[in-house]
Amino acid sequence: MNQDLSIVSLIAHASLTVQLVIATLVIMSLASWSVIFGKLISLSRIKTGNDTFEQDFWSGKNLNELYNGVSTKTDGAPLERIFASGMREFLKLRERRVTEPGALLDGARRAMRASFQRELDAMESNLSFLASVGSVSPYVGLFGTVWGIMHAFVGLSNVQQVTLATVAPGIAEALVATAIGLFAAIPAVLAYNRFARQIDRSAITLESFIEEFSNILQRNASQPPAAPAGSVR
Repeated sequence: MNQDLSIVSLIAHASLTVQLVIATLVIMSLASWSVIFGKLISLSRIKTGNDTFEQDFWSGKNLNELYNGVSTKTDGAPLERIFASGMREFLKLRERRVTEPGALLDGARRAMRASFQRELDAMESNLSFLASVGSVSPYVGLFGTVWGIMHAFVGLSNVQQVTLATVAPGIAEALVATAIGLFAAIPAVLAYNRFARQIDRSAITLESFIEEFSNILQRNASQPPAAPAGSVR
């Protein structure tokens, strides 16, 4: 009746299989928390960088000045890289004496769409890991629980008199695996849903910028090559 039923004691006295399951779940939980904190920081930087560049873009600065400023950056925001890719292609086509407005615009749009896809892939990196942890962890914990309960009942077969005191420790050891599985899964699922919403909003912002910048390039495509782009206003 005075058995130690603390979590540490239950894990220490659990079967080897249950201990391996618990160790796997703890590693998955630590890895998911590492991804969560990394995503929190990176998505926050992306939003701040996009907002800052949008303010500069719509402030009326010359497109060439903006391009010269962002083309040399190595850690710019996604909007800056998309703008730079579209502007770079637009200027390259102008240098090649392409004067057809449709060809200029199509080239710039293709470059921006390719850059957009790269940025979206980068933002979605490790999201699949969080989804896997959120969906798999409860089942891994349940496997440990089933195995532990089976092991506990096999041990009780040699006991003359089965009481609650003899059953409780084995069942409790097994249920710890399910608890840790849920502990690993719940934060991963919540984080995945939050990050997915943030990435969707960022993708909408990037796509809207591509359309707006395309309209600006379309207006400038009819200008002579000596003045490839002017003020955003």
